[in-house]
Amino acid sequence: MVQPDWVRVDPEQSLFVALLPGGHRDRLPEPEPSAAERLAGALACRRLSGPVLLEGDPGYDESRRVWNALVDHRPAAVVLCETEADVVAAVAAGREAGVDVGVRCGGHSIVGHSVPDGGLMVDLRRLSRVEVDPEARTATVQGGALLGALDRATEPYGLATTTGNVSHTGIGGLALGGGMGWLARQHGLTCDNLLGCRVVTADGRVVTASAKENPDLFWALRGGGGNFGVVTELTLRLHPVPQRVLSIEVEFPAEQAHGALARWRDLSRSAPREATFLLDVFGGVALLGVVWIGDLASGRAYAEEFLRFEGEPSEQVVEELTYLELQVREDTPQGSDARRYWKAFYLDDLPDDAVAALLGQDPGFAGSIVCHGGAIEDVPADATAFSHRSAAFEYVGAVRWEDPAEDVERVRWGRRQATGLAAHASGTYVNTVGGTGSHPVRSSYSGTTLERLRRVKRDWDPENLFHLNHNIEPA
Repeated sequence: MVQPDWVRVDPEQSLFVALLPGGHRDRLPEPEPSAAERLAGALACRRLSGPVLLEGDPGYDESRRVWNALVDHRPAAVVLCETEADVVAAVAAGREAGVDVGVRCGGHSIVGHSVPDGGLMVDLRRLSRVEVDPEARTATVQGGALLGALDRATEPYGLATTTGNVSHTGIGGLALGGGMGWLARQHGLTCDNLLGCRVVTADGRVVTASAKENPDLFWALRGGGGNFGVVTELTLRLHPVPQRVLSIEVEFPAEQAHGALARWRDLSRSAPREATFLLDVFGGVALLGVVWIGDLASGRAYAEEFLRFEGEPSEQVVEELTYLELQVREDTPQGSDARRYWKAFYLDDLPDDAVAALLGQDPGFAGSIVCHGGAIEDVPADATAFSHRSAAFEYVGAVRWEDPAEDVERVRWGRRQATGLAAHASGTYVNTVGGTGSHPVRSSYSGTTLERLRRVKRDWDPENLFHLNHNIEPA
């Protein structure tokens, strides 16, 4: 091609042209469309029941606002899915445009995986229906439903299943990563109560995953997170629960709590399955507690034994709650206006030096522990993708702040605070990982489980379309 003498814009055709020697014209290649333009074109070619939000549209900023205010990502487009067909169309558009695809429900990922910067957010929150079959003791839940919706739907029948402790968490994300809650020591994790799923795959199919259909995918979905597709529906096993439960709490000044915390640890090792031990250290105090879900008379007898601590506590409280009250009591402190950093991991034991490290954390840093065991450990290690079934304790250390100017220093400070206890870590829980990269994935799964997950990923998402998660790369 003859090189042009000069280039100008043709105002009539609005494209670049070159004036060549001899008066000939030749068009230069048009510039490649941006990712946002490719995505807009891909979405425009598809019928969607729900609206598509672009930056500047009403509702756009609300849609990208998630639980951790530290996350300030701006998707190129947000599809508010109203049907499963919308999910299929959105996934196809994201794949065609070659952009990052994030899937939003409760938005509780600490690192903001559901909000793809410059990519496509598939927002499931309008898919929130919950249907209960009290005879079969099952609940069928759409992928955008929150924990509170499930609890409210099952409560009239005296039924429930293991869910988390903050009611505005999404059921889908919780179940796919594992799902710890007050019923876990009696009935297993959320993923252990998962009977089947409907899944939109990377190539646009809608498949069922259960023990009988696509069992390899079903195995991976129970602990492997959102790596394998978009779950649009879950069927969960339900269990009878009492209408009233018992909460037992005793508070000590942190500097005087070494003996009390050691006793709390020792009691937890032989606790009945109705009892879930919990611990919070913050603001210079240690709050040692038990949640009892079972016969109330037995619970009150256990409370008398539990409360026999040496020394004088600052406060102790034994109170009855409804199960629904228990499920929402942590909602306010877990609101979505704060900036957050977490450091979380499992512990196989809590030796005395770990107790000292926990109590020695800065009063502005909140350290929490909940005890595992019971039915969680009953499930064979290879039955699901969830690893660390033998872990005794789950630890989360957290720092919260509001000023964006403090971001870097607060995160550094939070990492330092958890260092002493991290020396005793035995692995991580994929739903509470506060960082990115390959290390959290390796520490969340055993070697054999991770290799099997990589093979399932290869079979169901070989191009790694669903990589905005704690990513398992295809084998």
